[in-house]
Amino acid sequence: MLVKTYGGALNGVDALTVTIEVNATRGTMLTIVGLADTAIKESGERVRSAIVQSGYEFPHRNVVVNLAPADIRKEGAAYDLPIAVAMLAAAETVSAPELDRYFIMGELSLDGTVLPVRGVLPMAITARAQGFKGMIVPAANATEAAVVDSINVYGVNNLREVLEFLQGSRVLVPTVVDTRAEFARALVAGGPDFADVKGQENVKRAFEVACAGGHNIILVGPPGSGKSMMAKRLPSIMPPLTLREALETTKIHSVAGKLGHNARLMATRPFRAPHHTISPVAMVGGGSNPMPGEISLAHNGILFLDEFPEFPRGVLEVLRQPLEDKVISVSRARYAVDYPASFMLVASMNPCPCGYYTHPTRRCTCLPGAVSRYKNRISGPLLDRIDIQVEIQPVPFDTLSSEPDGEPSSCIRERVIAARAVQTARFRDVPGVHCNAQMESAQLREYCRIDDASMAMLRTAIERFDMSARAYTRILRVARTIADLDGSRDIAGRHISEAIGYRNLDRSTWGSQPSL
Repeated sequence: MLVKTYGGALNGVDALTVTIEVNATRGTMLTIVGLADTAIKESGERVRSAIVQSGYEFPHRNVVVNLAPADIRKEGAAYDLPIAVAMLAAAETVSAPELDRYFIMGELSLDGTVLPVRGVLPMAITARAQGFKGMIVPAANATEAAVVDSINVYGVNNLREVLEFLQGSRVLVPTVVDTRAEFARALVAGGPDFADVKGQENVKRAFEVACAGGHNIILVGPPGSGKSMMAKRLPSIMPPLTLREALETTKIHSVAGKLGHNARLMATRPFRAPHHTISPVAMVGGGSNPMPGEISLAHNGILFLDEFPEFPRGVLEVLRQPLEDKVISVSRARYAVDYPASFMLVASMNPCPCGYYTHPTRRCTCLPGAVSRYKNRISGPLLDRIDIQVEIQPVPFDTLSSEPDGEPSSCIRERVIAARAVQTARFRDVPGVHCNAQMESAQLREYCRIDDASMAMLRTAIERFDMSARAYTRILRVARTIADLDGSRDIAGRHISEAIGYRNLDRSTWGSQPSL
């Protein structure tokens, strides 16, 4: 007897429908075809034990399992559950007349327990799009799948529950999640607050501008000046995720298996801080079993790279394309996938190998030329994609001991949200552009016009500091954001002046003379 049921295969951050066809005839062999990996081919023994331990007789038949379409690679143990159900139905051990109306995924343990799998959220989206009546998933994945409305999601604990439900002898209650209510409750920003930071007003201002316009930023300063401490407070002033962004972000973490059990919709922007020993594959994604990398896990959030020059050159260079295109294309011999990668890059670095080139009181001990060589570990094209470059100095003792708490993150966040609202209205008819940092030449000409006095100031700064031509557009983008924060329709001279001050590393004289 031939029986069909349905599951899904991950392709990037989306899912494709897979038809699990099982044909049972006379014989004793079990064959699995359809470009299945080792984990799926080993499922025969798991399925056999799970069926027996659940109180059913394993079919002593010649069973052929086909996973269609056959030209798409299937991976993982998530096909155990649909294979087991379809085998029993094909052998007529159980009667499941509506089997083909359910999307089924789950790993089986030897005792029949259904174990959680990754990628359930994109599978639920696909199941709804394909018009399935319901979806049967591990209980630990039920809330994750139920984020998708208009489809019944049944969380199950073991194989017997599934079989009894399909036969009509057990009633399962669909898992219901009020997505919008859950999302609204989780939108309150938390975590470390900028109120704990004393001094460093110029750096706080730079962070506010960066978050308001979606600009990449790098901090340069000696050890102990607070670079990492302040960067970790950035999520508290970032604008909240929209529901669409939350779904995108949750999908990526679901595919990567980062959500955990009983996960719900992610409502806070991700903050990823990989160590500088990371490999290029871990950064961009891919591998023998394709998985999103750190730049995709930071999608709609922040990628923080501490000790920036210490990252291998190859790792840093792979950031160039996703920083520009907001997507990473991973092409290998066996597959090609696209992962979204719209993130804000936040980097920090010491000014020199010893760390004290710009320190106000300690002397730099680096050899001549070491400062320039250290900075040159970061290529010009990559530095070109960082709009804001800020120097940071240690906070004096008197400030640490006497100054009251700084401005809380909630106040800064309100200004950031207001500036983003202006940009959302500005770019509502421009596809792919949502903030000032994403403006192209056409938008720069339309929204970044400046008067003759401001143009003269910009020309003087570029010539005097010998800035590269790439600094021109970066300064205009940042000035547009500063004007938005100021509530100004036009870019004024003070906005250009502040934006020029955020291009420290572009100056040809920076790092040319080490302190001795």
